[in-house]
Amino acid sequence: MSASVAVGLIGAGWIGRFHGESVALRIPATRLVAVADPAPGAAASLIERVSPDARAYTDALELIADPNVEAVLISTPASTHTDLVVAAAEAGKHVFCEKPMALTLEDADRAIGACAANNIALQVGFNRRFAADFAAAHDVITTGGIGTPQLLRSLTRDPGITADVAARVKPWTIFNETLIHDFDALLWLNPGARVVEVFAQADALIHPQYKEQGYLDTSMVQLRFDNGALASAEANFQATYGYDVRGEVFGSGGMVSAGEVTRTAMRHYSSPGVLADTPRVNIELFHDAYVAQLAHFADCIRSGSAPSVDGLDARNALEIALAAQESVETGLPVSLLPVPR
Repeated sequence: MSASVAVGLIGAGWIGRFHGESVALRIPATRLVAVADPAPGAAASLIERVSPDARAYTDALELIADPNVEAVLISTPASTHTDLVVAAAEAGKHVFCEKPMALTLEDADRAIGACAANNIALQVGFNRRFAADFAAAHDVITTGGIGTPQLLRSLTRDPGITADVAARVKPWTIFNETLIHDFDALLWLNPGARVVEVFAQADALIHPQYKEQGYLDTSMVQLRFDNGALASAEANFQATYGYDVRGEVFGSGGMVSAGEVTRTAMRHYSSPGVLADTPRVNIELFHDAYVAQLAHFADCIRSGSAPSVDGLDARNALEIALAAQESVETGLPVSLLPVPR
């Protein structure tokens, strides 16, 4: 077992920078040896702050070809993910890829196949699985603590989106990049079950002026599982009170919930009323989960074990996201064909 895993980061944007900092400073089992980003100075700026000996690239393929890189961490725009996963796998580099791993099932299969053919560890960034409260809820469910799951709920409410950002949001982002977290969480919290029917509604309620270009910021999705359980997943891009992510599973023998709107249990009581502080960004709410998922990835590489959330998990969540898109377009429920698990 090597002392640490040499990681190359592809993509030094918002979440990429946080991941790079984690690899370099927060996780003893990893070291940041290279960063690639096409924006002038982006890679060098991150390297200067956290890992001065790392190499800077503007071309991701050059980073992948770097013999000092043992594993790659992909945090680029979603449309680039599959090709980078395949390129890394074919170069013999282990892969951590931010969600979504792909935007079509064919690309998902291509990524999974490339990693399998080259004996590459592939982990996808579904960070809720590594949040302490969600993981504890999963443990309660798998040990029979609520009996058989019957009703499930997952929600994501982002803290806000400006008009200029909304104008740049790609069509179907609410399913492919936001609710895909909820779809994975619901699958994970109903172990062994698969979704057989999807009905989705969505609209642009925050910035309706961009709806004609495919922008959607509010959605409700209903799911039916093959074990009879029913689930809902909802998303909105503007929770004025903070960043709100929660889940709940009701079963034949009880109920379990995860997620908390407030940052701490502190309450400020004064003449205007009661004030509670809330998290405002993802790297605050899921700080420890983001770090834990990368630590798990490193442990899997060092031990030779398979990551607990892999390409097939990503494919299963994507299948639901694509069905949700179809449902919005047709206004009808979409039945899903069996897929491998």
